Amino acid sequence: MFARGDSRAMDVLYAEFADYMAGVCKRYVPQPDDMRDVLQEALIKVFSSVGSFNYRGEGSLKAWLTRVVVNEALMFLRERKKMLFVDSEREIPDTPEEEPPDMSGLTVEMVDEALRQLPDGYRAVFNLYAIEGKSHKEIAELLGIKPDTSASQYHRAKAMLARILRKRKEVTR
Repeated sequence: MFARGDSRAMDVLYAEFADYMAGVCKRYVPQPDDMRDVLQEALIKVFSSVGSFNYRGEGSLKAWLTRVVVNEALMFLRERKKMLFVDSEREIPDTPEEEPPDMSGLTVEMVDEALRQLPDGYRAVFNLYAIEGKSHKEIAELLGIKPDTSASQYHRAKAMLARILRKRKEVTR
């Protein structure tokens, strides 16, 4: 039904997965207006290319939807030149290794807010590596950067995220 483009199936798909897709999109494009634009493009892509979806068992639809949303978000960021990647280690001072922050007392919303404070390039690499489970080689291919750049951006994103969360905990004490 879904693969044939049945409108009721599309309505069910939207009702079931729109919030999930919006959450994925927001991890990459936190600005509300931009996020809605990217989500709309992703939904158009899903509905227009549903015939190419190949069901491979439980979870495959969600994985496919995630891939469509992530690809649309990355395309948006690339087109808007919003991601900054630094190949040379001398251009940005290296960040010292941070102790992992004490996560007790932090809510999911606090962590989401901290992720939204990361620069777009750091946030994209962090999401792709830590949340989507991509390797630095895969991230490099997706973003048109070197694997070492991906690893460096991830390290810096993690350190910056730890500092943000640590400050947040100090403020809430």
